[in-house]
Amino acid sequence: MRIKWIRPALAVIAALVIIFIALAAVALGPASIPPEGKLFEISKGASASRISTELEGAGIVKSGFAFSLLLKIDGAASHIKAGRYKAQPGMSSAGILSMIREGKQELERVTFKEGGTLSEVASLLEARGIAGAADFSKAAHDRELLARLGVPGNSAEGYLFPDTYLFPLEFGSPAVLASMVGRFKERLKEIAGSGAMKGEDIRDKVVLASIIEREYRLTEEAPLISSVFVNRLRIGMGLQSCATVVYVITERLGKPHPEIVYDRDLKLDDPYNTYIHRGLPPGPISNPGMVALRAAFEPASTKWLYFRLVDPERGAHHFSSTLEEHLGAARLAVKR
Repeated sequence: MRIKWIRPALAVIAALVIIFIALAAVALGPASIPPEGKLFEISKGASASRISTELEGAGIVKSGFAFSLLLKIDGAASHIKAGRYKAQPGMSSAGILSMIREGKQELERVTFKEGGTLSEVASLLEARGIAGAADFSKAAHDRELLARLGVPGNSAEGYLFPDTYLFPLEFGSPAVLASMVGRFKERLKEIAGSGAMKGEDIRDKVVLASIIEREYRLTEEAPLISSVFVNRLRIGMGLQSCATVVYVITERLGKPHPEIVYDRDLKLDDPYNTYIHRGLPPGPISNPGMVALRAAFEPASTKWLYFRLVDPERGAHHFSSTLEEHLGAARLAVKR
């Protein structure tokens, strides 16, 4: 008699198991994700139940209840990484779980222009949700952090290599600094002789490169402009770079970028003003790219002491070795 009851009972249990598996397969199967994918965020410190509920509400998973069970079975609830992710069409709940457990976040592609300043980098980072501007600026002046990163100065200005980066949201200032300074060091190795230089020598080259970056327009002229500044430094002549005056106006005084630099601006009493202070300024005035860096480390060999913009459209300069010739070059600019 027992066998007669056992067989039907087993059949019922087997049927229930099959139904459960089928329901679980449906509940844990792919949700209706659009062809372009769907972004979602996992908040820091969120509980498994909250994550499951939010994912169901956002249409990322079919069943929040089934996903929460999956979290418990997998034991991944305490290992989920906060951040922004992108669900792709056809991803099952198991695929979503694997993605957030491994921290495969959707990354922000950010491009920093050559010659940008630290404050411009900070503003862009904040606008893209990667790091707060004020926090980044503070970290960029943290001497302890700078020492760990091997930055030979009081600021990360000049060592934030302008390039395209992929950062996760809320990546944080120290991590961004480490990435950008690390990229700077990698690219610097491409310049012959830079590896044998001491920190102070590298700092001087970076300061010079930051000025060249803001002065040159044509790639082939960068080493020539560098030679002018090197020649001036050698004879104790002021660098007299308008780019340093603009830096004083915008970054030191916090004023808008001037359309014209007036004579009164050249008299601004600031250590970065190379019209009234000889030698290199205390630090870089921008974050230079490879053209300017290479020009600073490898200047052309010339006798030129002056350069003047004579073709604003192309960005071409006239170079001369005497003040008389330099003043005469003004006529070339007018004729164009």
